[in-house]
Amino acid sequence: MKAIQITHNQEYNIIELPRPVPKAGEVLLKVQYVGFCGSDINTFMGRNAMALNPVIPGHEIGATIEEVGADVPTSLKPGMVVTCNPYTNCGQCASCRNRRFNACQHNETLGVQRDGAMREYITLPWQKIIPAGNLPVKTCALIEPMSVGFHAVSRGQVTDNDVVMVIGCGMVGLGAIVRASLRGATVIAADIDEEKLALAKELGADYTVNTKEHFVLPIDGKLNGVSPSVIIEAVGSVPTYQMAIEQVAFTGRVVCIGYAKSEVLMQTRFFVQKELDIRGSRNALPEDFEAVIRYLERGTCPVDKLITKVIKPDEGFETLRWWSQNPGKVFRILMEM
Repeated sequence: MKAIQITHNQEYNIIELPRPVPKAGEVLLKVQYVGFCGSDINTFMGRNAMALNPVIPGHEIGATIEEVGADVPTSLKPGMVVTCNPYTNCGQCASCRNRRFNACQHNETLGVQRDGAMREYITLPWQKIIPAGNLPVKTCALIEPMSVGFHAVSRGQVTDNDVVMVIGCGMVGLGAIVRASLRGATVIAADIDEEKLALAKELGADYTVNTKEHFVLPIDGKLNGVSPSVIIEAVGSVPTYQMAIEQVAFTGRVVCIGYAKSEVLMQTRFFVQKELDIRGSRNALPEDFEAVIRYLERGTCPVDKLITKVIKPDEGFETLRWWSQNPGKVFRILMEM
């Protein structure tokens, strides 16, 4: 079977591997679509120290069940459309003991710390298989990145009383915008790209701010001077981290998803004066995946607008090079296996 392999030196290869056979407790998936994640382009560009080198990328999966091994529940049947939870958990660390398996100290994510799903077939433990109901298999490749945004909203304990600003309108940020809107919050989308801001508005944002033009919120009048009670940082840059701390309301919550590539200098007086809650948000829990599936089953999400390109394996190298030169123009690129 064919598989995609990338290195930290911008090498891209199509390799041959034997087709796996499911062991007891495993499910064999026929992979049909896999999303390229920001972690994959960072690996390709040599900026992802956590990734294997070389590595088979891919943890955003749309697949069908090909075969089940022994001791797999009968609810999982060949032909079912599924996605998967791509994270491992040890069951022993503090996170696992607190049932926050998404933040396992020893997590290994598909396509990063272990070889991923950008191959024709993959076997996974049945516990990691998530049935996707009536969703098209292509749509399933969007579930995992959206679930990361959904999880961030849960970490922020967002309610309909909140004003939520999401900084960064990539796939994860858009997931946060959808979830905050579904919870009834007033939502502000912040980004430097007008196309992304327009899509954020379509997905539920009440207001948009182009931070290339306005780094201080210019919409206070519309909100009667109310600052955001929750800010979700979904970029991972020094200015956006600083913006989140400066712009959030007193006694607000700042939820951090993005990894900053360099040290961030903070005015720590804001932590104390505002009595802030600053929270990390990592990966997603099964209930976040399930909530995304329920949302997508409504049929109101403009799925086609979230998919920038669908490519074949032999188009991968040129696509990754193009993406590296146009980082702000991509929502999701899907590899059709």
